Amino acid sequence: MYAQVIVDIAHSQVDRIFEYSCGDDVRAGSRVKVPFGGRIIDGFIVGLSEKSSFPPDKIKPLSEVYEEPPALVEECFSLMNEISARYRVPKAVCLRLFLPAEMRAGRVHEVYKKIVKLSDGGITLSKSAKKQLEFIEYLKECGEAEYTALCEQFGRGAVNAVIEKGGALLEKVKINRAPAVWEAPAEGGKVLTPAQQAALESIENTEKTVHLIHGVTGSGKTEIYLNVISRALERGKTAIFLVPEISLTPQMFSQLRRRFGEKAAILHSGLSAGERFDEWWRLRTGEAKIAIGARSAIFSPLENIGAIIIDEEHDGSYFSESAPRYSTVEVAEMRAKNNGCKLILGSATPSVETYSKAISGEYNLITLTQRINGKPLPHITIADMRKEVKRGNNSAFSSALREELADTLESGNQAILFLNRRGYSHTVICQDCGYALKCENCDVSLAYHSEENCLKCHYCGAKYHMPRACPECGGLHLRYGGTGTQRVVADLKKEFPEARILRMDNDTTSGKEGHYKILRQFAEKKADILVGTQMIAKGHDFPSVTLVGILDADMSLHFSDYRAGERTFQLITQVAGRSGRAGEAGKVVLQTFSPENYILRYAVNYDYSGFFANEINLRQATKFPPYSLIVRVMVTAEDDGPALEALKGVYFGTEKLRSEHPREFIFLNKMHSPIKKIQGRVRYQVLMRLESGALLPEIYDLSVKYTTQNALVYVEENPVNLS
Repeated sequence: MYAQVIVDIAHSQVDRIFEYSCGDDVRAGSRVKVPFGGRIIDGFIVGLSEKSSFPPDKIKPLSEVYEEPPALVEECFSLMNEISARYRVPKAVCLRLFLPAEMRAGRVHEVYKKIVKLSDGGITLSKSAKKQLEFIEYLKECGEAEYTALCEQFGRGAVNAVIEKGGALLEKVKINRAPAVWEAPAEGGKVLTPAQQAALESIENTEKTVHLIHGVTGSGKTEIYLNVISRALERGKTAIFLVPEISLTPQMFSQLRRRFGEKAAILHSGLSAGERFDEWWRLRTGEAKIAIGARSAIFSPLENIGAIIIDEEHDGSYFSESAPRYSTVEVAEMRAKNNGCKLILGSATPSVETYSKAISGEYNLITLTQRINGKPLPHITIADMRKEVKRGNNSAFSSALREELADTLESGNQAILFLNRRGYSHTVICQDCGYALKCENCDVSLAYHSEENCLKCHYCGAKYHMPRACPECGGLHLRYGGTGTQRVVADLKKEFPEARILRMDNDTTSGKEGHYKILRQFAEKKADILVGTQMIAKGHDFPSVTLVGILDADMSLHFSDYRAGERTFQLITQVAGRSGRAGEAGKVVLQTFSPENYILRYAVNYDYSGFFANEINLRQATKFPPYSLIVRVMVTAEDDGPALEALKGVYFGTEKLRSEHPREFIFLNKMHSPIKKIQGRVRYQVLMRLESGALLPEIYDLSVKYTTQNALVYVEENPVNLS
């Protein structure tokens, strides 16, 4: 028998199948050790055959087969080929996606404990063997106990003597390192509203693979997801449930555990290596049937998948920023096709690209317009921060927000304060009129580059002098960036010294279970105000939250990004939806220097249809996605020399493509990346807008061709972050 092996080396020169001889008991999907280039390395068996195309004396045997069930499911091999071909990465890189990183490196293993049980056969002991007799009596009472604890209590000699005489049995039992769960009693399915029932039937009875549930915040999308999963399990199938942020998994995991018990397993980077390893094996062996987690959980080792759910599908975290730079929805579509299952996308604010596919009929569109409790969506009040500044209020809080906070605390309810601190570069906003400086060519906000004291467009590379006064009103109060979470907390303590405040951002959630602990405290009402960034903006359900304050709503509105308006609308709608989810009506105070901006007006009225109609017309007129494809080829290196050499190769290769296919190119340019250096590596880019993805294979081939030992070249499609 011969094993077809992919060696675990991420290099294009060895990106092929190697053959090794093996025994008849070896199975496809197994991890192995093989002789390769004078050393022993890891590999994956992707196939078996009885014959080889090489002479038998030229084929080496496998060095070792790992003593475990085959780690890779059969579907991995087809996905490996699809992802490798689509994103031009070595097959070994694709296979790594399906395994816990610590497992590949051999840094984590199964953990066992020794258990001692009373044997069925009795033994006769001398009356003088008091410890042995006590030990036997103890086992009769408790049935079984840990070997280590028994040795401490009765002495190792006494315990071992009884085991040797056959009076007790020593067994090795696997320990499952389970992640923390919000404890809650088990519950059955809730009675669905007519709208939820109609949504469920639409999913079940439509032949289309992909379904978009466009439902306002609090409309009961989660209950539809749980029913879809329940029906899949009833048919003997499995399910994958994705959420965008690690911070969302504890609550969602708790709901799955309440409904499905131990059938649910969680996978995300916030777990310890041991927890992730054990949860992964529970899914691989079929002990668990439902995988929940962030982006990487799409590669869960499940077979016979009956449903894949991607909640908050619009979120940018569903795009990988390391090789392979995949779209989670695209990989989910591959898995849905392979398994013949349903893919459900859900959002209160779908991405423009997704919604356009839904209204065109490519996806099945399901719309939920009412909250599950029948309550209206929270009322949003706009606070004009220009007026606040003129009145001498330079704090982070408008007078309206201050008053609402005081009322909320007095009534014993909770509040969430959201800071929109996404992106690297600071935009420049006039505090007098609210104008944000924009590019003349691209109609996107310019980013301030402090080292050159200039403004740049991240789309066409145009550079502008930093003005001393606002070009719109002549005002001299130009403002960069916004307020940080730490300052907000400090200001809150001064304003409301009795309030209990929690802060949730990258600094406070870095430790293990950081998200879980903060959210748990807030859910248990051990704090009155939660201050945070994007991680608090979506998905959370806190019944006592009746007020949401949105500080610096302008921050995302003026990013140097064609999706700035879309992201602002999404963030405002999502974070506003955290308010008033239970009995009391919710309120939202939105602070802005641009109160008349049309995006904010759509957001205040929760008018997604109006926003989408305006945005899609703008995209069509300006030839931005979905009416084009933005492609960025990034070049990074430790020194300018290799980087510029690779940049020239990619650019001239792309120029040649443009001369051969002029109609495919809307825009092409090469330039420094907006952030010129990260972690000691210089960064350049070739930026282009294409009519379609027809030339993507050739562009990916250029990136592979010009990647060297000294320069890394990679492709990003419609990049989430152009910095």
